[in-house]
Amino acid sequence: MPSISVGERRAAQRAQEILRDPEQFEKRVHSLLAELHTSHTGFFHMSNRLVPAPLAINATLKSCPVAGELNWVFQDVHEGGVAHAAGIRPGDLLVAVDDKRLVPPTVPVFRMSGSSTASVQRPSGVANRVRIDVPKPKSSRHPVNVPRAVAHLSLPSQVGYLKINMFPGVIGIDFAKEVEAAIAGLSMCDRLVIDLRGNTGGGIGGLRVMSYLTPDKLPIGFSLTRRRAQSGYKREELRRFGRIPSTKAALPWLIVKYGMGDKSICLYTEGLGSQKFHGKVVLLVNEHSVSAAEMLAAFAAENNLAKIVGTKTAGRLLSGSAFRVGHGYILVLPTAAYLTWSGRSLEGTGITPDVEIDATYESLRAGEDVQLQKATEIVMQM
Repeated sequence: MPSISVGERRAAQRAQEILRDPEQFEKRVHSLLAELHTSHTGFFHMSNRLVPAPLAINATLKSCPVAGELNWVFQDVHEGGVAHAAGIRPGDLLVAVDDKRLVPPTVPVFRMSGSSTASVQRPSGVANRVRIDVPKPKSSRHPVNVPRAVAHLSLPSQVGYLKINMFPGVIGIDFAKEVEAAIAGLSMCDRLVIDLRGNTGGGIGGLRVMSYLTPDKLPIGFSLTRRRAQSGYKREELRRFGRIPSTKAALPWLIVKYGMGDKSICLYTEGLGSQKFHGKVVLLVNEHSVSAAEMLAAFAAENNLAKIVGTKTAGRLLSGSAFRVGHGYILVLPTAAYLTWSGRSLEGTGITPDVEIDATYESLRAGEDVQLQKATEIVMQM
């Protein structure tokens, strides 16, 4: 008799409860998925898309004790995103959404293509009601709003700062050009801090950032479908992807080459040549850095290309696909695992920084970025 997993038993136990009340159906499915700690798994109705804050309003929240009680504190608020446009900044408390009090562990969610009213307490103690207008996402199957993906500036002492909030686009052609322009804008800098905090992942555009970490063409890692894993494989024989094309005219060819048959793929860096900052790079990550951001950090760590600073990443590196399951519902399921070139799976474990330093409510409230301060201090010593 086949064994039944803990997750299967829990799902069976919750089945009747979930089906009992149609109005609470989707909410209870979300609750079950949270209990199961499933990665890259989602369930929503196309007409009622309730999406977590990082994907809906481009902001992350941190559970912090404030005045003896747990509260949600805005941590990463991405420039050009929905929350940023509404005037929300790191250190603000999220008290309620649409007049419903929210306290951890209840996770704030927002309706896509709709408006919400958030009750926000500023670091000064002043309370405000803020209207948050969440736009309609470009894809109904993958409801994600895109903030400004890339930003850069020069810090003192020739330290470059590159902020990457996500990797938009499946192939990332436009994103790769943005990264290229940012690196050109930092040409006078001989040290580099790459900020991946709150990065929600995305497509394969992260390859361009990884390629800027080394002059050579190096193997990065590989995605592996269940079928390929069960039938056996050699990583060196997997189909290679090692160059982001410069124009979208190449997309049909890529679809033919990589869209047919088994989806297992090995990634290689592009061999972009030497950079002044090579050997003097720090990556900033936190518990909200997921997916492609973790692939980037894992590659840098495995090849000693950068120091990692911040807090442990989320450990969510599976590839997912969306499926229509009837009655207007979309089910998102993982379809491939990701392994580093050494064969290490980081799913559920994440990446532990070389130097761990957390953002506290006190530092966020004071407007102090203690993690960036530490990263800058370390890169200056390299």
